[in-house]
Amino acid sequence: MEKQKNTVGRRKEAVARVIVTKGSGTITVNNKDYKEYFPLIYLQNQVEAPMRTIEALDKFDVKVNVQGGGIKGQAEAVKLGIARFLCEINAEFRPLLKHAGLLRRDPREVERKKPGLKKARKGFQFSKR
Repeated sequence: MEKQKNTVGRRKEAVARVIVTKGSGTITVNNKDYKEYFPLIYLQNQVEAPMRTIEALDKFDVKVNVQGGGIKGQAEAVKLGIARFLCEINAEFRPLLKHAGLLRRDPREVERKKPGLKKARKGFQFSKR
C-alpha cells in the first residue's frame, strides 16, 4: 500500500489537513460527518465542490482535520485541501480544478487595528464643538 500523504488548505486563520483515499464517498471533518460539522448548505457545497468538479463524489473517502478560524474559513480551507490532494492523485484533474478556481488560495486576511482608531480604518466621530 502506498504511503498516505496529507495536503494542507488554508483560509484566513483556518488550517485544514486533508487525506483522500479511494472509497465510497464519505467526508469526515474532525471525526464528524461533514454535514453535521458544516450545518449550512452553502458550506457543504463548498466542501463538495472539488469532488463535483471532477465528477467523483462517490469515488473517494476524505478525512479532514481542521482548526482555527471560523466556520466559513474552515469550509474554504477544506475545499482547497481537497482540490490540492486531487491534483496530486491525478494530474489530469488539474485543468478542471484550475478552471473552476479551486486551486487558488484566497489571500484576504483581517486587517489589523491601528492605534488611535476604533477598528482597522474606522475612526472616532469628529465633533467640531
